[in-house]
Amino acid sequence: QVQLVESGGGLVQPGGSLRLSCTASGSMFSINAMGWYRQAPGKERELVATITTGGTTNYADSVKGRFTISRDNAKNTVYLQMNSLKLEDTAVYYCNAGYQRLLDPRVYTGWGQGTQVTVSS
Repeated sequence: QVQLVESGGGLVQPGGSLRLSCTASGSMFSINAMGWYRQAPGKERELVATITTGGTTNYADSVKGRFTISRDNAKNTVYLQMNSLKLEDTAVYYCNAGYQRLLDPRVYTGWGQGTQVTVSS
């Protein structure tokens, strides 16, 4: 079993910044791509950003230029630096990771429990 634990959410004013962290632990041989998704009330979960093991990133158009995803492979941790936050960034943010187990060719997907980000004046 793999656990993904997020931290760093909170309440921030429009234009402010927050940094989310997510660390993976448990019985895994390797971690592949990691990413962040978010779900606002009444809306479907949507991709925010992803990053491969080699550092290739992908962003939703709505966050390009404002959010930066990064990872520390040695710590099995992914980060999301969020700047210039807007009211519409309010959502529960979920960490996601693809991982493999020893001697098992399948790729599994893990999710964190979510962390609330609220942007409000």
